[in-house]
Amino acid sequence: MSNEKYKINKVCACFLLLASCFLSASGQVTYQTDDSVTVCRLLKQATPQTTTLWLARQFLGVPYVAHTLEVNGADEQLVVNTRQLDCTTLVETVAALKLCAQQDKRTWDDFVTMLRKLRYRGGRIDGYPSRLHYFSDWIRDKEQMQLVSNIDSPNPPFTAVQTLSVSWMSDHPMSYQVLKARPGLVPQIRQQEQALSGHKVRYIPKRLLNNNKLLRQCVRDGDIIVILTNKRGLDTAHLGFASWHGDGLHLLNASQLRKKVVDEPMTLSQYVRQHPTFTGIRVVRLLSANQ
Repeated sequence: MSNEKYKINKVCACFLLLASCFLSASGQVTYQTDDSVTVCRLLKQATPQTTTLWLARQFLGVPYVAHTLEVNGADEQLVVNTRQLDCTTLVETVAALKLCAQQDKRTWDDFVTMLRKLRYRGGRIDGYPSRLHYFSDWIRDKEQMQLVSNIDSPNPPFTAVQTLSVSWMSDHPMSYQVLKARPGLVPQIRQQEQALSGHKVRYIPKRLLNNNKLLRQCVRDGDIIVILTNKRGLDTAHLGFASWHGDGLHLLNASQLRKKVVDEPMTLSQYVRQHPTFTGIRVVRLLSANQ
């Protein structure tokens, strides 16, 4: 290979490896070529009947990496990263793919538009505070947009009530890159926390998570499982997708412990019991296109 060809190939390889910002029809997006390839491949494979769980399983083995949305600093832009996922970005990525597939939307711009609708309040990017940082807030906003349904019946198993009380971000601004750099945003975050706090939501307590008969009445494969916590200032601790096995309900999730996306080997009941601060689960279902 000539030196000239080598230099050209090296430049191309570096370009593909580095994250880039592109202006698509749906606005400015931060992503790599591999992300668009993955999204377009899955949208081509999927049909309107493709299940959420099937789409989630396409990401098994993807490394767990936190803070992948913080790459643009204070300049809030939509980030697509299918190569590195945490529990929230896994849920949002799969949900966007599922909603696109069931509406027979097949393009990269369709996916970008849907992901923006899911990640931001009212589906609009207006700085860092417009991102839905608390998942209880995410659920409320997406219900209003008629993208999801919060399942809270029958009772049992939805026998417990959580009174939301969130303040973690405003109490720990130095833990967040953007709030550390721009402390002037903290009052706006605190205002959002206060607006969310006080709302009551029904959930399934951890003591009932080993009752498969009850759970099968209200939890389907591919439902979003939201694990609640009693840790001061927080509402939720973890997210994933419902995955029924022969021995009961499991959690397909981006696992910090296992450092990748896994269909958890232990049952959800066993998993939750290992964490003293976990109190139970909420169940959220994506709405179909004709609902």
